Amino acid sequence: MERRPYGDTGIDLSILGFGGILVMDCGRKEASRIVAKSIDCGINYFDVAPSYGNAEERLGPALEPYRKEIFLACKTGERSGKRAEDELMQSLKNMKTDYFDLYQLHAMTTREDVNQAVAPDGIIPFLIDAKNKGIVRHIGFSAHSVEVAIELLELFDFDSVLFPLNWTHYFQADFGPQVVEKAVKKKVAVLALKALAFGKILDGEKKAFPKCWYVPIEDSELADLALRFTLSQKITAAIPPGEEKFFDMAMAIASNFKPINDQKIDYLKEKSCEAVPMFNLEGQA
Repeated sequence: MERRPYGDTGIDLSILGFGGILVMDCGRKEASRIVAKSIDCGINYFDVAPSYGNAEERLGPALEPYRKEIFLACKTGERSGKRAEDELMQSLKNMKTDYFDLYQLHAMTTREDVNQAVAPDGIIPFLIDAKNKGIVRHIGFSAHSVEVAIELLELFDFDSVLFPLNWTHYFQADFGPQVVEKAVKKKVAVLALKALAFGKILDGEKKAFPKCWYVPIEDSELADLALRFTLSQKITAAIPPGEEKFFDMAMAIASNFKPINDQKIDYLKEKSCEAVPMFNLEGQA
């Protein structure tokens, strides 16, 4: 599988990442099987978070034999340094490691999130200290708002941003390219979410896939175009949905990746009109 630079750090990541939610609620043997399969395919980028149920407890033991070969990312939803420290220590224990290659502020959403994070007792001062101690090697954040992502990129020298880069949102509301442009200008690596999402689960609709809070693309041809669209942007890697069915589909696409052409992009533009956006896109363009 192709690998791309993680910013200007000298580290190369597989263009497809492994979302830890994949192994949530799996047995230990099942988790080990899924991890081994991904390693065999060439994946070296793994991402997890405490909010993913028991994913850390399952992923940690499964990754232990490969720890020196992979790039391990984790997240925290805490905004204060003290609470983040407690969560970081627990995540390290769960993941059976003494450091994370990347530690991210999870789901930065509002101006209040930003203000809390940069306060003297906030998480960013704590993460700087953790990085100096070698517990955290790189610092990043995830966001679902263009405005918040841009503000964070201006406030602090992050190593990466994890952001939804989805074809329907690109074409419906120009949602995402501003973040990529800003990150590239600052030499910040871009990691993508929601590449294989089609749209929002409507009120009253049944959730077909327990580990997907959106409607994933089930059609293999459309999935191929969607993931190739995202991987054709100036990004390092993309993380597919947390169901093994879609992960396998994404591995096959990424293993044979070819940039998307203009004709296929025009097709996606037309197709995007059928989707209901996952986020409120008003004012995000």
